[in-house]
Amino acid sequence: MFQEMIAEGLADLTISADDFSELLIRLLDYGVLCRDESLIEGMLYDRYLQCSELVDDYLALLKVRVQHDRRFCFVRIFPPGATVPGLADDDHNAFNSGFRQRPSQQEVALILVLRVEYEKSLRDGQVDDKGCVMLPLESLAIAHKNLLKRALPDNAGERKALFKRLRQLRLIRYNTEQDLDFAESWISIHPSITSFVDDQVLAKLCPPDPTSDPAPDSMPDSVPERMSATTEEGDDVL
Repeated sequence: MFQEMIAEGLADLTISADDFSELLIRLLDYGVLCRDESLIEGMLYDRYLQCSELVDDYLALLKVRVQHDRRFCFVRIFPPGATVPGLADDDHNAFNSGFRQRPSQQEVALILVLRVEYEKSLRDGQVDDKGCVMLPLESLAIAHKNLLKRALPDNAGERKALFKRLRQLRLIRYNTEQDLDFAESWISIHPSITSFVDDQVLAKLCPPDPTSDPAPDSMPDSVPERMSATTEEGDDVL
């Protein structure tokens, strides 16, 4: 019955079953669609706009939660039981298998720093029309050290893997891995970073009183668990 409803809905929208399947597979595989990331993601995001109700209904059966930011044109999905800033808590039990992927401690640390830096730029009005913030790598390294009292990984390979993972999650952008070798290089922080760190955690990391410091030894593990994102560097470059 549900399958027939989906088929009828797709027929009304003149979207083929194969195109609908491609959209779902991509979203479940990557966990995110960002319209400005590539031509392919732009096409799939526009397709999502056409059939968003059908996609949401299908994912609701799996108890997968959907966050759609129309202003900055991205869709992100969350596994059952994940805590999502801006969405009501889900009472369903969470899975404990590969359907979800918890970020590593290094990834959590960098995401927290990026969120703080994004908030600072937001307050200063240093945000482009797509909601992105440009940040020098040198400034990021300094902020990481000052905020969490720990440095970014010394090993170049570890650093590149760390940034690559956050790029796969569509939290940051940079041109090539070679750019990460230079202190004067820049990265772009995507506005979807706000869905990874809620305001309560942000307040602890960046208290209103400039004389009070956050407690780096009790760094919150508040980044929601994610679907696995399996994009490779340079994927979808057309």
